[in-house]
Amino acid sequence: MKPPRLSYARPESLDDALSLAARYGADAKLLAGGQSLVPMLNLRLADPGILIDLNRLSSLSGIRRENGSLRIGALTRHRELELSAEAAAAEPMLKRAAREIGHLAIRNRGTVGGSIAHADPSAEWPLLAVALDAKLGLRSQRKSRTVPAREFFAGPFTTCAEPDEILTEIDFPLATSGGGFGFQELCRRPGDFAIVAVACRLDLENGRCTAARIAVGGAGPTPLHLPAVEAIVKGSRGENDAINEAAAAASRAVDPASDLHGSADYRRRMVAVLARRALSEAFTNASPS
Repeated sequence: MKPPRLSYARPESLDDALSLAARYGADAKLLAGGQSLVPMLNLRLADPGILIDLNRLSSLSGIRRENGSLRIGALTRHRELELSAEAAAAEPMLKRAAREIGHLAIRNRGTVGGSIAHADPSAEWPLLAVALDAKLGLRSQRKSRTVPAREFFAGPFTTCAEPDEILTEIDFPLATSGGGFGFQELCRRPGDFAIVAVACRLDLENGRCTAARIAVGGAGPTPLHLPAVEAIVKGSRGENDAINEAAAAASRAVDPASDLHGSADYRRRMVAVLARRALSEAFTNASPS
C-alpha cells in the first residue's frame, strides 16, 4: 500500500512500528540514527513513501550480558558502545572498532543496528558481526527469528531481512579468556569509510591458537568470512611463517572491485598487509590463558 506522498510516523511502541512495517512493506524506510538514510534521501538515492521513526522505542536500546552473549539493542548508539565498560569487558574489539566510526557527532547519533541493516560492505559493524559470528534478532508481526550475521548480508546495501521486518538486537559472543583480537583498517583520512579492514579474534592456550575468527571488509560486496585463513592460523603460536601464509591466503580469498578509492589489485595487496597486522596484534595483545 503506497501513501499518496511522503509520510512520517513516530510509533510509541515496537508493536506499532511492526504494524506500520507490515502495512507499508518495501515502501517504508526505518529512521534510526539517520546518518546513512538522510544523505541518501538528500541525494534522491532513496524514495520511500513513509519514514518510520524508531527513536521513541527505548526497548530497542541498551547493552547487557545474557545467556553467554553481549546483547546490544539495535538503537544503541556507536558512542554508547565506545564508552561502555561492560561492552569492553565482554568483547574489547567492540570498543576498538566503535572509536573508528566517522566523527564524534556521527558516533553520538548513529546506531549499531542502523549500520548493520544498511549493509555497507566497508562499515565496521557489519564486519565485526561477521568476524565474531554474531546473531541478529529480527521481528515482524508474523514472526520472530534469529539470523547468523554470516548469512544476513546478501550484497552491497542488501540483506536477507524481509520488507516488514525490523532488526531489534545484535548478540555478540563473549570473548574467552586467554584470547586476543586484532582490528586494522585503512582509510584516506580519520573518519572516512574504510577502503579495506580486517578483524580477527583468536583463542589461545599456552600461546598456541586453538580457534580463530577472521573477516575482511571493503574487499567485496559483503564482509567476507575467511575460514581457510582461520585454518592456517589454528595451531600456530604467531610465527612469522604462519602469519605470512595466512595473510597471503587472505589476499587470494578476496575479489574486490576497482573504484575511485583504489584498484582491485591495491585492495588485494592491502588485505594482505592488514591481515598480517591484525593477526600479529591479536597474538601480541592476548591475555594469559
